[in-house]
Amino acid sequence: MTEKATTSALLYLDGISVSFDGFKALNELSFVIEPGEMRAIIGPNGAGKTTMMDVVTGKTRPDEGDVFFAQGAYDLSKLDETEIAGLGIGRKFQKPTVFEMHTVEDNLLLALKNDRRVGATLLWTDSAEQDDRIDALLDMIRLGGVRSRIAGSLSHGQKQWLEIGMLLAQEPQLLLVDEPVAGMTDAETHQTAELLKDINRTRTVVVVEHDMTFVRELGVKVTCLHEGAVLAEGTIDQVSANERVVEVYLGR
Repeated sequence: MTEKATTSALLYLDGISVSFDGFKALNELSFVIEPGEMRAIIGPNGAGKTTMMDVVTGKTRPDEGDVFFAQGAYDLSKLDETEIAGLGIGRKFQKPTVFEMHTVEDNLLLALKNDRRVGATLLWTDSAEQDDRIDALLDMIRLGGVRSRIAGSLSHGQKQWLEIGMLLAQEPQLLLVDEPVAGMTDAETHQTAELLKDINRTRTVVVVEHDMTFVRELGVKVTCLHEGAVLAEGTIDQVSANERVVEVYLGR
């Protein structure tokens, strides 16, 4: 059994390597995310961003290295996807997957009822508390005015927010968000930045993104990946000024 890591980090990756048919998707990738942090992960296609999220969520097992969650309490490499989700790690994929034929409110209700933690299942009641949670979620994701609309009729941006709301209904400690503003209008992009900042008040957030204007608006620490490892880390200005980052990513 792997010894527990002693770390203050909520998410701790050290020396993670993953190969697919001889291609090294991650090459001794190491970084840490502290509790309550929001981090932006950038990098060219094939840099390892998706594989990194696959490792954290249990979809892909690392060939080597350590991946710990909750100050080293859990070795994520030993757990499956369902167990990891149960620990409070939520993942938002790039393409929104909502129940198109249901209303906005019903999508959130289904997400609440899908909370499979034992206590939540045993204590479930259609209560005022549930109504309050739905109202709070609708308020948070800026969809209070369209709660009765069929989800399929929402704009692309609104669907993204609804799916984020459905993840929040599961009360995750850590939210992994993949390219949330791809295909959004400028106004929706700005509102998404505000939404993620609101979420970050109570949860740790990792955002994988290509839109550098959006990353700048988030105003958080940036990690640039390249060839499966960390190329640079720091503020958006520090990373943008890094000659290697310009060469492999920004100077396209």
